[in-house]
Amino acid sequence: MRADTPWRRPAAFSYALRRVRAFLRPPVTVYPADDLVKDHDVGVAMRDGVVLRVNVYRPVGDGTFPVILCAHPYGKDVLPKKKRRGWSFSMQYRIMNQSGPVRFSAETSWEAPDPAWWTSQGYAVINADTRGGGHSEGTGDLLSDQEALDIDELIEWAGSQPWSTGEVGMLGVSYLAISQYKAAALHPPSLKAICPWEGFTDAYRDFFTPGGIVENGFARIWLFMTKRVARVSTDLAAERRRHPLRDDWWDALTPDLEKISVPMLVCTSFSDGNPHSVGSMRAFQRAGSKDRFAYLHRGGKWATFYGEDARRAQLAFFDRYLRHREVPAPPRMRLEVRDAADRVVEVRSESEWPLERTSWTTLRLAEGGTLRSESAGGAPAGSASFDLRRGSLAFRYDFDEDTEITGPMALRLWVSCEGTDDPELFAGVEKWSGTRYVPFQGSYGYGRDRVASGRLRVAFRELDPERSTPHQPEHTFRRLQPVVPGEIVEVRIPLTPSATLFRAGDSLRLLLAGRYLEPRNPFFGHFPARYRPSAAGTLTVHWSPERPSSLETPVIPRR
Repeated sequence: MRADTPWRRPAAFSYALRRVRAFLRPPVTVYPADDLVKDHDVGVAMRDGVVLRVNVYRPVGDGTFPVILCAHPYGKDVLPKKKRRGWSFSMQYRIMNQSGPVRFSAETSWEAPDPAWWTSQGYAVINADTRGGGHSEGTGDLLSDQEALDIDELIEWAGSQPWSTGEVGMLGVSYLAISQYKAAALHPPSLKAICPWEGFTDAYRDFFTPGGIVENGFARIWLFMTKRVARVSTDLAAERRRHPLRDDWWDALTPDLEKISVPMLVCTSFSDGNPHSVGSMRAFQRAGSKDRFAYLHRGGKWATFYGEDARRAQLAFFDRYLRHREVPAPPRMRLEVRDAADRVVEVRSESEWPLERTSWTTLRLAEGGTLRSESAGGAPAGSASFDLRRGSLAFRYDFDEDTEITGPMALRLWVSCEGTDDPELFAGVEKWSGTRYVPFQGSYGYGRDRVASGRLRVAFRELDPERSTPHQPEHTFRRLQPVVPGEIVEVRIPLTPSATLFRAGDSLRLLLAGRYLEPRNPFFGHFPARYRPSAAGTLTVHWSPERPSSLETPVIPRR
């Protein structure tokens, strides 16, 4: 059986040098925000008397303008600053390297729309401090219904101002995307469209406990930072410890996507599996909006958001639904296929996810660390074991022709374990070209990501029949089912979405381990992502005609 060390991949040293260079000189350009009118710290009274503070940016001159609004706890006035040797900006751009250049104005706060660019297009922009954040009064409650009610009131305030046309849209990245969902579900009359750019939709499944495994890297940093920058009533760090199962408390944090009816352009990138890709795709698939569109890419988060192509897509979307111009509707799905981190093979329009013409192809685990297609015949019975703390398994499939794999992949495994009744299982799919590892863009600016990844605490293997689809399993996470030593159980593991071209001669490598597959080293690893590793023990994967452990792949027929 093929052994592997997925935590060690070639070219780590050269990648680390690039990261250091980008830390010292990040590819970020800040320009002065001229030719706009700014109203700073405007007070907006909520129905309970608490005053929230917003910055309003308008084009120069008289007139009324459609409004782009964002709301977040990070501080609307945390802006780039002019210094003797240039501009200072958020440290995140140094820590989380971008694969391409990023350019925004001096009035652009963290992950917010650039007011200078949008006012130049004839829009007003509102950047709001949520309750308890920045200069706003009160005590906030992140991800809560109260926050959504506040945003609902901000939307209606924006729609009633003398400089407003009454047409309001929302735009922003990460939390500035997440905050849109619950507010949109309340149906504020002035809200005409939303553009959530890479934001999770289920705090348990997507962020804090994906696959039922505790994320203690970025989640812990985010929890610490939000308590420093905002006054909040709920200690999310303590609450997540009190609620290890996905119960009613987690349900209350989750937006009801089916209640959203306004037009929606959602960015569902393949490069943010920790923590936004899965939740963003869920929003596209499950939102109640008749007019909903997806923008799929695998570039850097901020380089893409502030890039020309994405901005033009955002502008056309808002021109259509806020200005009611004769602008063609966006493609139902803008799909980007890559064969490496820096190579886009094709950008095309699609209509649904998964793609209707998908040829679902099952690759079965077999002896010798191989994957065999079903057309090659069934594999004889076999098994392979690995140490959950130190070991891993690898299975390989070689392509004899160019093959596009676009869509969700899923693992079906039959496993048993010794030494623990609560193993945790991490899975990854890699692309190799001969002896060369082919990396892709990942979350937090990580440039050595795999094609796709997934994870599951095996005791959480119970599937949710209402949420699962034939090719996208989802788990309930509502009860634990410890594994009896020696018992063989079936587990289904969904992998993050992707769109990748494998060339003839390339290989697909499936990895299984009991700890996160990426190193955490800040120079060449996936810092700050960190998942709790499995308890010590040995896990065995079994396969036979009766128990076909396999990887389901979405092969797209070549046109």
